[in-house]
Amino acid sequence: MIYSLYYWPGIQGRGEFIRLALEDAGAAYVNRSPGKNPGVFAPPYLKAGRLVIAQTANILFYLGPRLGLAPKSEARRLWLHQQQLTVMDWLDEVHAVHHPIAGSLYYEEQKREAKRRAEDFRSHRLPKFLRYFESSAGAPFSYVDLSLFQMVEGLRYAFPATMKKLESKFRKLVAIHDRAAKRPGISRYLSSGRRIAFNQHGIFRHYPELDR
Repeated sequence: MIYSLYYWPGIQGRGEFIRLALEDAGAAYVNRSPGKNPGVFAPPYLKAGRLVIAQTANILFYLGPRLGLAPKSEARRLWLHQQQLTVMDWLDEVHAVHHPIAGSLYYEEQKREAKRRAEDFRSHRLPKFLRYFESSAGAPFSYVDLSLFQMVEGLRYAFPATMKKLESKFRKLVAIHDRAAKRPGISRYLSSGRRIAFNQHGIFRHYPELDR
């Protein structure tokens, strides 16, 4: 099986959560720019043979057992899916910090609102998500752990000062991040040219005025 992942070139975005799972497993895949596809609202979407699967959490729910990143138990797989959906809620809130009014507007057109949103995110929402995943973290390793790695990486880029203050309180999450980074497939990926760098066009963006 050679998977085709359709997502916007030049940004990590939601597609990166899928790339991490594929890279960790050493799966064969190609990155493709998105085109028109019936039944798909927006990228990312994955083509696996005749299947076309959209939505990041849904794609990972499909790939998890096939890549050895999810257990066979249906109850456990559903629990992982629930966790991944919560990660995607968290990711949406990260995006809403710098685009609180509308995604169609430039950041500069909503800076005042973004500052207010960032203050609430740093003080309340970010610690709440960190506490939840710190308390629910556990073995065995799964695609959710790879997603948590990506969240920590992205938050360190977007909110370095805030994360520096908070990380010591969430040692299990940091341990998950470090464990993921040392996995052979992920280590190779991070040091390769395939890993797109964080930038000001993706979901995780660093605006110093939004971080304290």
